[in-house]
Amino acid sequence: MRWQQKGATMTISSSLSAGVAGLNANATRLSTISDNIANSATYGYKRATADFESLVIGGIAGAGTYSAGGVRATTQRLIDENGPLISTSNPLDIAISGRGMLPVTQEAFLTSNSEDKPMLVTTTGSFRTDQDGVLKTETGLVLMGWPADADGNVGTYPRDTVTALEPVIVQVNQQAGDPTTRMNLGVNLPATDTEYGAAGDDLPLSIEYFGNLGTSESLDVTFTPTVPATAGDPPSNIWTMTIEDSASSSAVIGEYILEFDDSRANGGTLAAVTVASGGAYDSSTGVIALTVNGGPMELTIGALGDPNGLTQLSDSFAPVSITKDGSPVGNLTSVEIDVNGYITATYDTGFTRTIYQVPLVDVPNPNGLISHSNQTYQVSPQSGSFFLWDAGDGPTGEVIGFTREGSTTDVAGELTSLIQTQRAYSSNAKVIQTVELSLAEATDLPVEISDCVVWRFELMDLRVCSATMALEFVRMEDISSFPSVKRRFPPGLEVRPLRAGSRVILTSADLDFAIRATPSGCECTVRLKC
Repeated sequence: MRWQQKGATMTISSSLSAGVAGLNANATRLSTISDNIANSATYGYKRATADFESLVIGGIAGAGTYSAGGVRATTQRLIDENGPLISTSNPLDIAISGRGMLPVTQEAFLTSNSEDKPMLVTTTGSFRTDQDGVLKTETGLVLMGWPADADGNVGTYPRDTVTALEPVIVQVNQQAGDPTTRMNLGVNLPATDTEYGAAGDDLPLSIEYFGNLGTSESLDVTFTPTVPATAGDPPSNIWTMTIEDSASSSAVIGEYILEFDDSRANGGTLAAVTVASGGAYDSSTGVIALTVNGGPMELTIGALGDPNGLTQLSDSFAPVSITKDGSPVGNLTSVEIDVNGYITATYDTGFTRTIYQVPLVDVPNPNGLISHSNQTYQVSPQSGSFFLWDAGDGPTGEVIGFTREGSTTDVAGELTSLIQTQRAYSSNAKVIQTVELSLAEATDLPVEISDCVVWRFELMDLRVCSATMALEFVRMEDISSFPSVKRRFPPGLEVRPLRAGSRVILTSADLDFAIRATPSGCECTVRLKC
């Protein structure tokens, strides 16, 4: 091998800088790997990555010299990746199946006088009520949503602002009643009661309903048949329906004349309804618009020709199907969220009511969100403006209760990256060590032989650096006369002066190192002793 000492300073210095840059870049990657592994069991954690980009100094082809530019690392958190969904036992453990995030805010901002509370977003959370009924996580993240009215209807709110979002509050000791507003009346009247000679007795029917205050009231309905007065007359098929409201001191709120069809095609169904008093009858829907003490009520008796409403068949009086909405006052038993983000409260009477709707937040670039602690993120100029979607609409997925989203960390993949990073880090450290050993002696030699570089054998790692060993003696005639140089060699080494054409042989127990002077430099031969 042959070495020359011409213009090597800049190249060696750039090698040192590149090695340091490599250490920094791999240290950054090691930090992301360690963070990913540490959060491999953290719900909602999004893994971080480090990418390397090369730096080039003087990229002209065929320049004859090369300066190492090094490397730089850039990091990114992959927020758009979805972790596995994990089932739980809490109905308000919430995750999202697909795109979108839950709007939340910090607990500390609940006491703020500002109407617009700072919004953060998260992909999953375990929400429970605190002493004030506020739904929040153990880390103080409060769930936000749009409130519903007393009938469970959610209004129309702006989608590009958080102004209408409110903290979701559930009163655990809440009692609520649901007034009756609709009732379906399916009753069969005996056809024989409208024949000549029939007794013509009234047929009473009492139907319970619930008032605005959860009180139990009743509609008292009386069916009175019209009996033919003359023998031989056909059945009249006519009834008078009278409706009284117990909440109105049993006042009559409606009276209707019912005529039934006796044809073969529609026999037994309503043929005509005449309003004697009370609310109007809609023949197409079969609905009577009643007004009870607490407000309007829809009573469905069936459309004309509809066999599912009031009928007149055979000789029996039978309430076939009577249904109604509403319920008495009940205690809150559970709160759940459905796939569309509606939070419903269920009471021990079986009554359920929508109390909030939780929209899903979406941005054009989820990876541009600003990351905060507790797996929360904040909208930034890089992420783009947000939009509040109904869950399942647009690009968003469904809201899943009883579920948490797991970490996106792949432990096996991270361990593989860890091994690769460790090797790359060690290799960059070896580059720095090699450059340091190559430059160490030049600053220690006297000025008279500053061009003479002597290798420090006691620091030499023969397994790695043997190919880089170089000794260049410009004035070898004086080498043995400098004590500072002699002290560099361990005891037992033999140093002989070098003349033109002659050789210097350094001998130790491990190797023979021979140098021969030439007009253009030195030739070096290394022989390991096995």
